Order: sequence, then C-alpha cells, then structure tokens
Amino acid sequence: MDLDVVNMFVIAGGTLALPILAFVASFLLWPSALIRIYYWYWRRTLGMQVRYVRHGDYQFCYSFRGRPGHKPSILMLHGFSAHKDMWLSMVKFLPKNLHLVCVDMPGHEGTTRSSLDDLSIDGQVKRIHQFVECLKLNKKPFHLVGTSMGGHVAGVYAAYYPSDVCSLSLVCPAGLQYSTDNKFVQRLKELQESAAVEKIPLIPTTPEEMSEMLQLCSYVRFKVPQQILQGLVDVRIPHNTFYRKLFLEIVSEKSRYSLHQNMDKIKVPTQIIWGKQDQVLDVSGADMLAKSITNSQVELLENCGHSVVMERPRKTAKLLVDFLASVHNTDNSKKLD
Repeated sequence: MDLDVVNMFVIAGGTLALPILAFVASFLLWPSALIRIYYWYWRRTLGMQVRYVRHGDYQFCYSFRGRPGHKPSILMLHGFSAHKDMWLSMVKFLPKNLHLVCVDMPGHEGTTRSSLDDLSIDGQVKRIHQFVECLKLNKKPFHLVGTSMGGHVAGVYAAYYPSDVCSLSLVCPAGLQYSTDNKFVQRLKELQESAAVEKIPLIPTTPEEMSEMLQLCSYVRFKVPQQILQGLVDVRIPHNTFYRKLFLEIVSEKSRYSLHQNMDKIKVPTQIIWGKQDQVLDVSGADMLAKSITNSQVELLENCGHSVVMERPRKTAKLLVDFLASVHNTDNSKKLD
C-alpha cells in the first residue's frame, strides 16, 4: 500500500479516536456532565429554548417552543425532584404548532431556591400563578398539565384560578386520600414515625438506591449502566437536603390532601391519565377524581407505572393532543401512533 495512503488512514483514525476517547472518558469519569449535555442536545434538537423571568427578586427558569396563537398555550408542571427537561420525551411527539411552556418548579433546577420560600402545595400554586402572570400566559385561558407533585399543584391551581385555565390534564397526581395505603405509602409512614428522613425512597444517595427508585417508579425495567446511575446520583446529591425539606412539606398535614380537598372545585374539562401498574400512587385515584370532577375522562395505561411521561411518551402525547382536539375543536389530531 502506498505510504501516503497509510498516513491518511493513521491521521483519519487519530482524528476519530480523539472524540471517541473524549466521549468514553466523559462517560466513565464525568457521567453527570454527560447527562447535562444530553438534555442540552435534546432541547436544541426539539427547538425548546430556555429563558428566565423574574417576579421581584424571585427567578423562574423555563423552556418553551412556539408562540401563543388561537390554540390554547400548554403549561407543563413536573414532579418532585425532577425538572423542566423531563417533558422532552413527550415534547418529541407533540405538534410543533402548539405553544409549549415547561417551567422548573419552585426550588428546582434554574428556579430560585430560598430557605424562606413556602414549599407547601398552596405556596407552590401561588408561585406558579406569579410565573403565569409574569409571562401573561393567562391573557387567554391555557391548558395546564401536571404529573405527580406537579399534578397535585396543577389540580389545586385549576381550583384556585378557574379563569386562568381552559382545560386540565392530571397525570397520576399526588394529593388524594385513599381508604387504604399501598406498600409505598405504608413504608413512608413508617419512616416518618421513626424520623428516618435519610431513607426516603424517592431521594437516592447511591447508585443502588437510584436503581431501586427507578424500579419503584417504572413498570418497564430499564437496564441502566452503573456509570449513568452514578451520574444520576451525582446530579441529585447537592440538592438532597432541599428535596428532603420539600418532601416533608408536601406530605405534611397542611399539604398531603390538598387536591382531594379541592377536586370538587375543578370545573374545566379534565383529562386523567394513570399507569395501571403505578406503585407510588394507586391507580384507584383516577376513579376518585372522575367521580368528583364532572367534566372528566379517564385514560388508564396498561403495562405502565408512575413515570407515565417517561415510559409512554408517544401514547401520552397522543392522548393529550386528542383531548385538546375534542375539547377545543382544534385541528391538532395529528397521527402519533
């Protein structure tokens, strides 16, 4: 073989080797950095832009796509210890002509974290209302979506500010009072009684605990590499003190059943989505909500746990689009299956 050709392959191989080695090094040594890059990449790919807005000295961080139009804007509230990017897997399957807004909940990610902040459900509802006012999102009634803790906040928001919201999607929301506790809630009560706040299953501190949390929240058994589990833990550990404080606040007597106490005040068309195999919040909550909210419809997903948006993003997106089309007579019934 000609020497020049050999040299060309050596140079090309070296050029390719550098980024490959850099990726492998990042994966092994800095998995948390790789996770951040992953979210940045998907936001960019899906056209989601990050912005900040202030209410006095309080800062909200949010991502958005599209602009307000004749169709309702959609505000999405994530769950406990998550962030705005958890919606990306679902955003991928939503039509690009919808105006989407995903906000970091109080104290999460880029939104202000203050020791003086009221982290109760009522306190979070008031903060989200401030955010809505800052963006003038309620200039026209919008569609509100929330999952888990975010669903708890979304439901109470719709009860407190009915003129802001034209319709509502609650995805396995917290805040309901069940006649019997499931295994997860029983375990939480035992931890509360023993004051073992360091052992809350939703606040992992090791890769092993992270794996257990993923199994708790998902019906689908994801095979996550040890390095990624470590990265997920590394990203969360600096925030665990806050997560413990927040968790104890939202399960306190003041907040635990806020949605239950206000669900009969929800008058807008409401969609209730729940995974049948949810181990965190029992699926019977869907029927409970449907009996109290007059204009509601229930969608139960087979082979799906608590992490509905992560496990079934395409299906959840389709259900949302179809619901909006049926309620608001829009032309967004785009094929998603």
